[in-house]
Formats: sequence, C-alpha cells, structure tokens
Amino acid sequence: MQLDQQQAILTIALFAAFADGHKGDSEREEIRRIAQSLAHDAPAIDLPRLVQDVLLQRTSAQAAATALAEPGLRQLAYEMAVCVCDVDGRQTEAERAFLAQLKDWLQLGDGDTAAFEQQADALVEVAERAAPIARGLAPVAVGTAAAAALPVRGAAAQVSDAELDKSILNYALLCGALELLPQSWASMAIIPMQVKMVYAVGKAHGVELDQGHIKDFIAAAGVGMASQYIEQFGRKLLGGLLGKVAGRTIGGIGQAATGMAFSFATTYALGQVAKRYYAGGRVMSTAVLRESFQSMLGPAKDLQAQYLPQIREKAATLDAAKVMSMVRGGA
Repeated sequence: MQLDQQQAILTIALFAAFADGHKGDSEREEIRRIAQSLAHDAPAIDLPRLVQDVLLQRTSAQAAATALAEPGLRQLAYEMAVCVCDVDGRQTEAERAFLAQLKDWLQLGDGDTAAFEQQADALVEVAERAAPIARGLAPVAVGTAAAAALPVRGAAAQVSDAELDKSILNYALLCGALELLPQSWASMAIIPMQVKMVYAVGKAHGVELDQGHIKDFIAAAGVGMASQYIEQFGRKLLGGLLGKVAGRTIGGIGQAATGMAFSFATTYALGQVAKRYYAGGRVMSTAVLRESFQSMLGPAKDLQAQYLPQIREKAATLDAAKVMSMVRGGA
C-alpha cells in the first residue's frame, strides 16, 4: 500500500471518528496524541498535521475517497469507517448519514458492503449485553466522590486478589490477541471485553454497574473508545498488516502476530485501576484515576513483552465465531 493510500484511509478514519459531532476535548487530544505516537511508523505522512487538517476542514473525506482507486482499498476504508462509528455503540443519525455518503464517494453498492455491515451490527448487538443497560437510573458521575452514591445490588462476591489478577490477565491476553488479528472488525471487540472486565471487577466488590457507568469509568481513566480503535487500526495499516485487495487479505495471522499487542497493556492497566477504584469505595477523582492508569501502563507494557508468545498463541485460535462467542459469554 502506498503512502498516499494510507493517508487517504487514515483521513477517512478521522472523519468517521468526528462524524457524530460529540467528541469531547479529551478525546480530540487523545487522537492528537495517537497521531504523534504513530508518526514514526510513517515519517513521510505528517499525521499530527493530518489531524489538524481534518479538524479544521482543510481536507475532506470525499477527496480522500477519490484518491482510492482500487476496489479492495475502497472496501477497506469503508469497513474501517463503520468500525470507528460502531466502536462506542449504535450509530447515531449523523454517523449513518456520513457512512451513506461515504459509500457513495467510494462507489460501493449495497452488495459490496452488506455482509460486513451485518457482521458489524451483530457485534454491536452482542456488545450491548457485555454489561446491563440501566433502566430508569439517574446518571452518576464516575471519577468523583459522587460515584460512592451508586446503588449496590447483591452481596459482595468472595473473590481473592489472586483470582481477580488472573481474570484481569486473561482479559488482557484476549484483547492483545484481538489486536493482532488482521481483520478490520477484530479490534471492535476490545471495548466490549474491557467493559465486561470492569463489570466483573466491580461485581467482585459487590457492585453491579451498568454499561453507561462503566464506559464513563473507562473514559475517566483516559482510555478513549474511538481513539483506541484508531490507534490499533493505524498501527495495522501503517505496518502493512491489514487490508483487502482483489478479494484477498493482506497480512494474516502469521505476519500480524509479529507486532506488539499494545491492547494487552491498556487492558491490564485498566483492570488494575478498576480493582483499586472499587476496593477503595469509588471515590477517586478523575485526575487520580488518570494518574493511576498512567502509572500502571509502564509495568503493564513490561508484562506485555513477557506474555507476547501467549498472546500470539491465543490469536492463532481466534475466528469470527469465537470472537462473537467470547464477547457474548466472557473471556
């Protein structure tokens, strides 16, 4: 894949991330940070400048789509955009309108995209069951003292620290394996697995959270949903590990598994912070949550290198059906 093609696909990814118009300043900054971190993988592409061009409308998704002549690359760009829009839940009206327009710009018909859209929709539907959805509960601020007011339902489970650490490690191994898969939809499953992990950690401390509160907790820790997907996708794209050209997949598990599974570290650090948060009565401020997450990230990256063989081994066993089953039923 040529640099101009990579740039066009990343441009479309960024427009997809901002299509709903609701990205806050924190996630915009996270996307800027990701652009900086990916820059060394493609020094010929000024990724920080590309983010600014998208935010300031100095370029367009239509222009990026026009730059993609090969049908396989147009298909890949559309699949990626669907994943970015789906990764934080069901598509908004604005996102659906963007994707419809993008499909037209990419000269794709419904027959070209139907199978992938059905697969992505199924994953979103299954992901919604990763934790309960609140019915009639007032929003509770996560990451502040107000979180202590969250209703507690059921008795505290008798789970040892060792058992919790083993569970967090298993979730981290799985998320790392998902990132190594070459398919564009695979990284979509990471967020629901992180939601399931945080839900399980909370429940181990006698707290049953709904999805909204868990996602607020994840965001408060500084883990963006769309930005996390863009980082994973960008790493695959710039590393030549992802794509479909002329009906065949570029890369594959053998090649993709040579990369580092950075989602292992993110998931492991998030799980450890969740354990501290719920054990401590849910009174950490957002600043302390973020500081705790960042302090755990370094040791988690060291573990990531240690467990890379197990991550690769797990990735080699995964396919679409198994991923869907794990999102539905657990790690």
